[in-house]
Amino acid sequence: MSNPSLIDFLASKNSESAAQDDLVTRALETVRQHLEMDVAYVSEIVDNKSVFRKVDAPGLEELIKPGDEKSLDDVYCKHILEGRLPELMPDTSKEPFAANMPVTEMIGAHVSVPLRRDNGQVYGMFCCFSAEPKEHLNERDLNITRAFAGLVAEKIGADLKHSEDYDEKRTRIEHTIANNEMSLVFQPIVDLSTNQPIGFESLARFSGQPQRPPNEWFDEANEVGLGIDLELRAIRTALEEAASLPDGISVSVNASPFVVVDPRFGDVFDGLDLTDIVVEITEHAQVEDYGALGRALKPLRNRGLRLAIDDAGGGYAGLQYMLLLHPDIIKLDISLTSNVHTNAAKSSLASALVLFASQTGAAIIAEGIETQEELNALKMLGVHRGQGYLLGRPAALVDALEMLPADDKSAELGRTA
Repeated sequence: MSNPSLIDFLASKNSESAAQDDLVTRALETVRQHLEMDVAYVSEIVDNKSVFRKVDAPGLEELIKPGDEKSLDDVYCKHILEGRLPELMPDTSKEPFAANMPVTEMIGAHVSVPLRRDNGQVYGMFCCFSAEPKEHLNERDLNITRAFAGLVAEKIGADLKHSEDYDEKRTRIEHTIANNEMSLVFQPIVDLSTNQPIGFESLARFSGQPQRPPNEWFDEANEVGLGIDLELRAIRTALEEAASLPDGISVSVNASPFVVVDPRFGDVFDGLDLTDIVVEITEHAQVEDYGALGRALKPLRNRGLRLAIDDAGGGYAGLQYMLLLHPDIIKLDISLTSNVHTNAAKSSLASALVLFASQTGAAIIAEGIETQEELNALKMLGVHRGQGYLLGRPAALVDALEMLPADDKSAELGRTA
């Protein structure tokens, strides 16, 4: 006949509430009840100690609790792992080796199964014991314990892997920041009537391993709580390099909403003339408090900083950004400009955004222009500024300066001499 506690466990494991339940705690409780034991616990073997990580011991919490530890020489774990004791002991006094151990005075019945990681390494033990012998315990009970121990080992292994991955990622990002393994390239923003750069967007590049797109570095930094630090480093570096740009040539830096509302964000601009600085906020990042975002930007915009909404038309937040933040610049996303000359829907949406910008006093910049046909179509729609491989690829600042007209470069040489 099935044990109700086992049925309850299996039902809860597949229920919605099980996602919020602690599988390890539930497994210990279920097995302890099924075996009619006093105590169940999961231990981790650390050096020569058994450290209790999870404990189910109703009424005995003062005697055994998470965090307690015992020497492996004083408990059964090591001897079970090394084959001197069996995993199942219905009556510990009948096991000659166990009978000679002091701990046996307090333990009458004992079941213990190793918890192994995927690589075979022993993490610890899944154990149940009672003060009195339990002669009814048999191989079937041991197999049930092994089955639950397998589930627990899988859960512990997944948690450990997640923790190890987290530590590895955080170490990698910390190393990247500490060793300045980030460089900046600058892509021109072009006046489509003169085909001359009027500004540059700064874009981060990473030299560390693994080699991957910049957005994956920022995504990983966000995963480990260092996204703001990495973004601030990119902004500071961009502004330092952009100090050599001629007056009237803008530099755009990218910032997520989370960075903008961070108290450190405003400090980055201390002492700078903000007239030629543009902050681009990506449309793909969801904002919970537009008021806080606007308040963080207001003192900087009062000093001349311009606000751009990046990737407009490519995500879910664009309308809210444009309506609530009153941007100076709206940048059409590459998903909207790509093949705009052959797609009536894209053309209509781009035209609507151009009209919106003209009526609200914002400038439009089309991103991702890669063909002459796209450029011609966008100009016909009233777009006067653009960015993309057709107009200029990202380059180191020294090379980006070569894209400027000769008089701008001469002025810059005089300014930095």
